[in-house]
Amino acid sequence: MEAIENFVKEKTILVTGAGGSIGSEICKEVLEFGAKRLIMVDNSEFNLYQIAEKVDPLKSVAKLISVCDREKLKRVFETYRPDIVVHAAAYKHVPLCESNVAEAIENNLLGVMNVIDLSVKYEVKKVVNISSDKAVRP
Repeated sequence: MEAIENFVKEKTILVTGAGGSIGSEICKEVLEFGAKRLIMVDNSEFNLYQIAEKVDPLKSVAKLISVCDREKLKRVFETYRPDIVVHAAAYKHVPLCESNVAEAIENNLLGVMNVIDLSVKYEVKKVVNISSDKAVRP
């Protein structure tokens, strides 16, 4: 627990996929462990709203954008200068991805490329890439 606290305490943390099953838990936990500011990014208005209602509004910001939209994501990096990025945005339901290949590639590959490229450009100290929490009928 001490290692986690030392990792996030007094830092600005950006979480992509903030409204998802893993991302929403990470959002709550980083604030519990003393993050200075939490930047929540998600492309689902409903999911982002739900997690925004559960965290301290004085320490968090909700940004309704897709990791595929490089320009909007860039503005988030420029504005908030995160110390740590936790990338949890992904399509995880294999049958849907198989029947929507272009969308899956765009979100799961180009999205992570945008996050990594911007993290390098804006000198993010640490990037944590979260893999899917499940694969349905892979």
